[in-house]
Amino acid sequence: MIELSGLTKRYGEKVAVNNLTFTVRPGIVTGFLGPNGAGKSTTMRMMLGLDRPTAGDVRIDGQHYDRLKDPLKYIGALLDAKAMHGGRSAFNHLLCLAQSNGIPKSRVHEVLDTVGLTSVARKKAKGFSLGMGQRLGIAGALLGDPRILMFDEPVNGLDPEGIHWIRNLMKSLAAQGRTVFVSSHLMSEMALTADHLVVIGQGRLLADTSMADFIAQNSRSFVRIRTPQRERLLDVLRGAGFLVVETGSGVLEVDDGKSEHIGELAAQHQIVLHELSPQRASLEEAFMQLTAESVEYHAHAGADAGAPADPPPAGPPQPWGDDWTRSR
Repeated sequence: MIELSGLTKRYGEKVAVNNLTFTVRPGIVTGFLGPNGAGKSTTMRMMLGLDRPTAGDVRIDGQHYDRLKDPLKYIGALLDAKAMHGGRSAFNHLLCLAQSNGIPKSRVHEVLDTVGLTSVARKKAKGFSLGMGQRLGIAGALLGDPRILMFDEPVNGLDPEGIHWIRNLMKSLAAQGRTVFVSSHLMSEMALTADHLVVIGQGRLLADTSMADFIAQNSRSFVRIRTPQRERLLDVLRGAGFLVVETGSGVLEVDDGKSEHIGELAAQHQIVLHELSPQRASLEEAFMQLTAESVEYHAHAGADAGAPADPPPAGPPQPWGDDWTRSR
């Protein structure tokens, strides 16, 4: 279990993390979301004792990280897939970690097999692709067989098979009763992996709730209906107390309604339906809705996007003349 209480980090006048309090519990995959600059990486670094909080407290299974003996046996983390000595082989990289934490050499072979790197175990890490580096970083996190695991953008560089593998691995670890905490910007993957969400924006806690509740609370759900008997269905639905929205395309949208109830009403009045489908927002849509006011870095695509680049600053005459766009 990871427990944060009033965790705060300031860099001069900049408040990167602002009074965060939440608990990451065992037995589920907890997703950690937030826009760029929200303070996710800083928070995870403070969890591991890599940054010292300005205020507040964070504990790993009831202890501060720097008080843990053989910390890899308590918590395994992947924060940066490039955090390895490129001149060492994959095997020796893991062996160094194992020896520093009292982990037997046999465990190195086990985790290399788990992440699919046995065939390249003796190759130097500097020659690894991004995806192979991610697998090696995950092997390092698993090395101590810890009860707590933290992953920051674990699917970076992985191919579809690798993404499917890490998704199932995290679910399997949680099913074993372990604490799994994962940060990612890939919303479609997070929606398939996480059971619970912690969302921050500008260093502040915005949500700490289940995946289903997060989407329900931050988006609109409705039932979409198409029928050739539109006016008649409108009268029936409004008579039953439903709030019906008419769209310009002839589609009806019913808020806070169940498709089963609507279908039964239509059948009772012998109304033909061409479509009756419940619509639910995606995790990405709900996330965008909640964090709209917390985005620090905004990109703008508009009329200027296709405009030519500004000319170079004035200077001495160039040999190709005044037309600065001319090819040399």
